[in-house]
Amino acid sequence: MSRVHPAGDRHADVLPEDHPMPPPADLNDLVPLVWPRTARRVEGALQVGGVDVRDLARDFGTPLYVLDEEDVRQRAREYVGAFADGSVHYAGKAFLCGALVRWLAEEGLGLDVCSGGELALALAAGFPAEKITLHGNNKSEDELVTALEAGVGHIVVDSFEEIVRLAYHAERLGVRPKVMIRVTTGVEAHTHEFIATAHDDQKFGFSRNSGAALEAARRVLALPQLELVGLHSHIGSQIFETDGFEVAAHRVAELLVAIRDEHGVVLPELDLGGGFGIAYLAGDDPIDAKLIADNMRRIVAKECGSYGLPVPKLTVEPGRAIIGPGGVTLYEVGTIKDVEGIRTYVSVDGGMSDNLRTALYGAEYTASLVSRESEAGPMLSRLVGKHCESGDIVVRDLWLPEDIAPRDLVAVAATGAYCRSMASNYNYVTKPAVVAVRDGEARVIVRRETVDDLLRLDAEVGES
Repeated sequence: MSRVHPAGDRHADVLPEDHPMPPPADLNDLVPLVWPRTARRVEGALQVGGVDVRDLARDFGTPLYVLDEEDVRQRAREYVGAFADGSVHYAGKAFLCGALVRWLAEEGLGLDVCSGGELALALAAGFPAEKITLHGNNKSEDELVTALEAGVGHIVVDSFEEIVRLAYHAERLGVRPKVMIRVTTGVEAHTHEFIATAHDDQKFGFSRNSGAALEAARRVLALPQLELVGLHSHIGSQIFETDGFEVAAHRVAELLVAIRDEHGVVLPELDLGGGFGIAYLAGDDPIDAKLIADNMRRIVAKECGSYGLPVPKLTVEPGRAIIGPGGVTLYEVGTIKDVEGIRTYVSVDGGMSDNLRTALYGAEYTASLVSRESEAGPMLSRLVGKHCESGDIVVRDLWLPEDIAPRDLVAVAATGAYCRSMASNYNYVTKPAVVAVRDGEARVIVRRETVDDLLRLDAEVGES
């Protein structure tokens, strides 16, 4: 039986699940595609943004999320440049904080939010409301009202109930929001796989196959309080090829034709979502922003041309692709246990509370000893956390030097996306700080939680 591999089909049948890849030729090597663009070893230790990780650990403690600001800004600029004739909206669910919101605004991106909290943060950080899109399958009435009052640029409707609620509040507030319909196209892409059947069974969107998406368009167009401007489609995550987008674009174009033919309305916008993959392992080969843009423009132009439709304005929603590669998580080694004949367990001072992805869906990562170089031989290891769970694994299989020791620093690469944003207080562990590094300087952009922060929420022991 084959297994799903985060890097795609080409890896799935190479090795059984419990058999790791062979060790790299040099344990000290930093694979450029995996690590932040400014990452390099200087006198043996890792530097990111010109800052030594030993200094970061000393000054800010561990575990620590380290974010390469220049890497993030460069990737944002590359997407904006590649989609200059369209629109790039950063998917805030990947990671969000006030500093990042300001970087995005300065680099010319829009922003997608999918909760009232994300919207509140964006507005508090001064992000232009008209460049915000609100997503979500179960937006509360308070969230809808807040979005309408703020004047967000788009609201992506996701249910028939929401259409009615939105129209009611829009009329009450005297505004007319721009609306997009989220369409389930029957195409779901995960890495290299896309399958065209049996994917209507999910919580997001209106099914194209059942006719629900066309019915949603009828209902929105029948309500003068709402302005229908386009369709939205999202087909998956960690996508390394654009083939799945071609099938999705074809099906969305058919829906655009049906709307035109039935209502005489040509919708001017099309949002094909995000999910563009990044390199977590040395063998991963993500597509660069320009190639993605060129392929998607070609696909959309071809599909619209075949139906006699004008090419709509294209929007994409990269999140992981912008923030993921620029982040590393820094840990201190605590204990080391050799399980004879199997592997060595290297325990660090974090774990599933700061990176849930491995435990949640078997994500794979690259990690390295970063406080020094080592000439010792490779040791099959499992990097694990401090939580009271056997599944508290950060990196399932990796090769670390045999002389790794307590108090050494280990960094896990490509943790900018879906690590801090999915962090928890499991076992009452506090969430790490986020530090931005650039040009030899480091600054805290999200402070470390304290035990007092946790206790303050407890009605019996916290502050009254």
